[in-house]
Amino acid sequence: MQVQYPEFRPDPALSRTEMETLQREIAQQAVFTDDLGIDPLDSETLIAGIDQGFSDGQATSAVVVLRDGRVVERAHARMEAEIPYIPGLLSFREGGAILAALEQLESDPDVLVLDGSGRIHFREAGLATHIGVAVDTPALGVAKNLLCGRPRESLADPLPEGTRVPIEADGDVTAPDGTTIGYAFQSRQYDSGKQYINPLYVSPGHRVSAETATDIVEACGGGYKLPEPTRLADAYAAELT
Repeated sequence: MQVQYPEFRPDPALSRTEMETLQREIAQQAVFTDDLGIDPLDSETLIAGIDQGFSDGQATSAVVVLRDGRVVERAHARMEAEIPYIPGLLSFREGGAILAALEQLESDPDVLVLDGSGRIHFREAGLATHIGVAVDTPALGVAKNLLCGRPRESLADPLPEGTRVPIEADGDVTAPDGTTIGYAFQSRQYDSGKQYINPLYVSPGHRVSAETATDIVEACGGGYKLPEPTRLADAYAAELT
């Protein structure tokens, strides 16, 4: 897989102002509607899960490519994590290793599923948007915590499995107020009321809508909270680090 827009490669040497300016440019390039060119739920679709691990100051990006739930390829890359974690600037810490790992692939995934946010981001350019635009491939983000935005309904009480609650843009997001920028998606839930599982936060990265991004995550469920592509990528990253 090749980088199509090298000008969007994340450069950790940029100043914070320069990073935020680049993110605004990426958001303008991003497409938050369906432009996949394939049926993302078809059994022949190649879906790549992407996750990162950290050890000794290095970021290790792990990519696992699945077809119909079966692993067809794995790749990884390591790079120095040159900056600390800064909310909203995750792609500049992890993006270089992710792109390097994608460039190791022999296959050309149809959809990228990243551990992180896409449009649920202050400047609508989270990790999934940054990577998706750089390689011009449909991409979506799956985060465990809500970075920004406003749930349309309260998430204080446990949600039944399968529930989707729109996440809307508010004053912290550059999208017009009330725009649906993703979903809180309850992928799994305990039957007992004594324990509960928090929802995932799914958002479009590039060339996919918020609704379709959530459809893909739901279809990739493998009996765990995380969708199978990123669950396997997380395990692979742990194996590497």
